[in-house]
Amino acid sequence: MSKPSIKQIEVQIMSQTYLLACPAGSEEALREAVAKVDAAMCRIRDAGKVKARDRIAVLAALNIAFESSQRDPSLTFRNSSFGAPEAGDTPATDAVPALSAEADEALRHLIARIDRALAADDRLL
Repeated sequence: MSKPSIKQIEVQIMSQTYLLACPAGSEEALREAVAKVDAAMCRIRDAGKVKARDRIAVLAALNIAFESSQRDPSLTFRNSSFGAPEAGDTPATDAVPALSAEADEALRHLIARIDRALAADDRLL
């Protein structure tokens, strides 16, 4: 079996250039993902509360993951170990059930706590 052709494409996220490997034919999908990440990171940066690029990236990743899970419940995390299968679980290829109301509220609370903790980031530097 032959390996898929890999291309390198140059993209920019928050005005920083990255050279990314991409399967041939998937360039447009990767560019759309880059645009989503760039927009999320720029929104956080422009809010002025977080200055460190790595913290901005973590917040953007959390926001994108949370938004995706709200649109598609099969993308939500299980209640334990962030999706790690437990004994008796179905294979990973099956849809993952949505979080319980309590777990969903706990996740929202945790994200809010992270946002509050990172809001003080500009005072840490």
